[in-house]
Amino acid sequence: QVQLVESGGGLVQAGGSLSVSCAASGRTFSSYAMGWFRQAPGMEREFVAAISWSGRTTYYADSVKGRFTISRDSAKNTVYLQMNSLKPDDTAVYYCAAEFGEHTIAVVTTLRNKYDYWGQGTQVTVSS
Repeated sequence: QVQLVESGGGLVQAGGSLSVSCAASGRTFSSYAMGWFRQAPGMEREFVAAISWSGRTTYYADSVKGRFTISRDSAKNTVYLQMNSLKPDDTAVYYCAAEFGEHTIAVVTTLRNKYDYWGQGTQVTVSS
């Protein structure tokens, strides 16, 4: 079992920055990729960013490319999402997720159903 706990959400004005983090505990000795997803009210949960176990592979949704940066600290079993130039459209509950498997050393996926564990989510609100 793996537990994922997000933190760092909050309220920020448009154009501002915010960082959210996700701490993993439990089965953290295995290879796992980490992803961030978000869900706005009335919308489906959508992919935001992902990072491989090695940290060498990252992938971003087009909507956040160039503004968001995903990173991980393997020693702390923590993944971060730095969000800059935030827009009101970025308002959502942000979820982190973990996908296990040897392939995650270098491979990431944008597909929700490939992720094995999910955090409880943290609210990010961007005011205009």
